[in-house]
Formats: sequence, structure tokens, C-alpha cells
Amino acid sequence: MMPADPQKPVLEFDRVSVSFDGTPALANVSFRACEGESRVIMGATGSGKTVLLKTALGLQRPDSGTVYVFGQDISRMSERELFEIRSKIGMLFQESALFDSLNIEENVSYPLLYQPSIQCPKAEVLPRVREALRFVELEGTLAKFPSELSGGMRRRAAIARAVVTQPPLLLYDSPTAGLDPITAQTIVSLIVKERDLNRTTTLIVTYRYQDGNLVAKFRYNSENGNLEPAGNRNGGAASRTTFMILSEGRLIFEGPQDELEASRDPYIAKFVKQRG
Repeated sequence: MMPADPQKPVLEFDRVSVSFDGTPALANVSFRACEGESRVIMGATGSGKTVLLKTALGLQRPDSGTVYVFGQDISRMSERELFEIRSKIGMLFQESALFDSLNIEENVSYPLLYQPSIQCPKAEVLPRVREALRFVELEGTLAKFPSELSGGMRRRAAIARAVVTQPPLLLYDSPTAGLDPITAQTIVSLIVKERDLNRTTTLIVTYRYQDGNLVAKFRYNSENGNLEPAGNRNGGAASRTTFMILSEGRLIFEGPQDELEASRDPYIAKFVKQRG
């Protein structure tokens, strides 16, 4: 696998604004996420976090500004043109968004079978589904339905569906919401594992500062299968993680963890203090 190019943008917002009924959801937001970079996005309810992810996916059109994904302007693309772009993006929606009427095998295989630009040979679908479920340690759930799984297991199955196409860009919308601390740590550990094994560009919306801390300060050791502290040198996780804080649709902070923790802005400090 070629090493990630830390200078090559995968996702770029250039002065993007989105509003609903005259109320700004995103206001003149600009940033660049490069290959292999992690971005942890935080903010109060209604600050624009989910809208940002939906705009990156082309589900929400900007009122002004431009969104570039893999160097292409998706802001005015037709739905047909967006198919190919979306095939390279994995998305974990809030509350997992699995199909209740499909079993786990059918849920995870869905992107392989129904995204036209994926073109996965049918003989390879089940092996790739098994591999994705093995990745999230759910090998024995192929025939089960979402209602038969715990909340944490459903979230892991949704991660399997997001990564089964091996996309270079992954978007996670509140992946640990509603989960107990131990299960939440398991979910974030899987996100770090995917990032480090496949060098994906990763955007994570979260309310939990400890999620961002784990992403920023730990890396996956493929030799022993565990997370371990990461240094800042040689492109370590800490040096490749950027925190973003949104307030009323505006990007009010963008930078590394040490600068975030040093901020005296009371709004920003409120999120940093939520360590428990």
C-alpha cells in the first residue's frame, strides 16, 4: 500500500454556507482534510456538525461556496455523477441506520451490491462481508437481524458496512452516542484500527472529548492487535489529528489537541472539560 500523502486534500470546503428557512447551519466554513488525516468535529447541538457531514457526502447542497471531494467539485453534481464519488466514501450514520428488514449479511453487502460504480463480482461479495465482520469481531452474526443485536453490536455492524468497500474517506456521525463507556471505547478503537490499517482520511463527529483523545493519542499496533500510545514524530496519530469546533454553523477552532486544550474560550473549554 502506498503511504498517505499528507499534502494531498481528500475533502475541502471553500467558504461553504448552508441555511434552512433563513437560519444558518453552516456559515462560510473552510477547511482541508488530507490523506490519512483524522478530524474530530465537536460542537453544541445544532452547531452544524451533521450538516457538515451530509454536505461532504453530497446529501446536502451548499447555498454558496464549493465542496471538493478527491479534487472534484461536487457542489453542483447530479445524483448520477455523485454515485461514483459516494462509492469512495464510507458513512456511519447516527444510530447506525441499519435496514431492519435485512439480516446482517444483507446489510453489510448492500454497498457492494447496489452501488453501481463498485462493480464487485458476486463471488467476492460474501468473502468481503465476512472479512468486514471479522474486522469488527462480529463473524457469527451473518444470519441475525439488527433487532437481535445490542446497541454496540449494531454500531459495529454499521462500521462493517461503512468499511466493506474499503473507501479512502470515512465519515462517522456520533459513533458512540448512547453507548456505555466500555462499548464506546471499543467503537473508537475500531475507528482507529481502520484508519491505521488502511490509511483512511477520517472525520468523526462526537460529543465526547475522550473519543477525540483516543483518536489523537493512540495508534493501532497490527503486530499484537492492540492500541498503544502514539508519538508526534514520524507522522504519528497525534501529529495527524486536527480538532474542529463548530458554533452556530461557524468554524471557531481548527488545530491540534494541545492548542485546543490551551484555549481559554469558554465555549471551547466546555468540550475539553467533558473527559468523563
